[in-house]
Amino acid sequence: MTDRHTHHKALIAPLRAALYDYDESAVRAVLHHLCAPDVIFRLAFPFESIAGVDAFVDAAFVPLVAAIPDLERRDYIVMAGPTPEGADWVGCGGYYTGTFTAPWLDIPPTGHIVHMRFHEFYRFENGKIVEMQALWDIPEVMMQAGAWPMVPSLGREWHVPGPAFCDGLVPGPYDAEMSARSCQHIIEMLDYLKKHPSQGGPEVMEMERFWHPKMMWYGPSGIGSGRGIAGFRNWHQIPFLNGMPDRGQYVDEIVYHFFGDGPYAAVTGWPDMYQTITHGGWLGLPPTNKRIEMRSLDFWRLENGLIRENWVMVDMLQMYDQIGVDVLARMREFNKARVGFDPETGRAP
Repeated sequence: MTDRHTHHKALIAPLRAALYDYDESAVRAVLHHLCAPDVIFRLAFPFESIAGVDAFVDAAFVPLVAAIPDLERRDYIVMAGPTPEGADWVGCGGYYTGTFTAPWLDIPPTGHIVHMRFHEFYRFENGKIVEMQALWDIPEVMMQAGAWPMVPSLGREWHVPGPAFCDGLVPGPYDAEMSARSCQHIIEMLDYLKKHPSQGGPEVMEMERFWHPKMMWYGPSGIGSGRGIAGFRNWHQIPFLNGMPDRGQYVDEIVYHFFGDGPYAAVTGWPDMYQTITHGGWLGLPPTNKRIEMRSLDFWRLENGLIRENWVMVDMLQMYDQIGVDVLARMREFNKARVGFDPETGRAP
């Protein structure tokens, strides 16, 4: 008898196939079969939460396929498991790709291959999807179009790779013991990360206890990636904590969803962070004294008991929106001088 987590991954397979060779009618049919009638799709800014399958496809995929007619989805992580609270999730990570031939969200097309990373998490109840929490790396598309209007990233911007061992499509049967160990390692690691800076210097995080010396931290576009503990700290953590030193102090207001599958672990939440921009030093932002929420959907891969790879997605456009910065409007200002765009609006005709 197939365990339920392996079964849930099998249920997702037809959706992944319909998105690999994109077929709108197949995508709609599979989603209607998979989803509960009251399913909620929670998406990145500017899409936000959408109720119902057809509304989701109309808002998210129809415009995307109009811009990328040969749209193709490639998954490099598919994992599943229960949260400590007993909810069942499937986590998928990968990227959408194809030829960018028409504007999307007013991002100017390049006529070339484009890639957009995704993290998509599906919650199952009684064999049906009742909720999806998903982030698409829209800034990554803007960067490839030469239209990113915000500050340069400190980390490395590149086409983020899949797992080093190419084992991210985790097979069954579900290994409950190993999965629980992987999940607990991440939960404990995050507890130690939160000790700094309120309880001491970097040493209180005990990072060498949790992270491999050749770790790769694959951050969202707008922040970029770093290698090793030094890369993670220099290009992400130090400026992040400099700007928002109260990070981790509002955990009682957050619902995390942690789950593991073999050597992989994941977390999703909507949101899963609160902090206040009280100092400068992060993304070139001034101290706005604005408390913001952040949506971060993450995967980790453990190797010999240490974290070797960490894929991180953050809803950067939603973060900017909370402090009064309309990134898409600013991008349209960039487009005014482009051939084929309306100089008054920066939009495609």
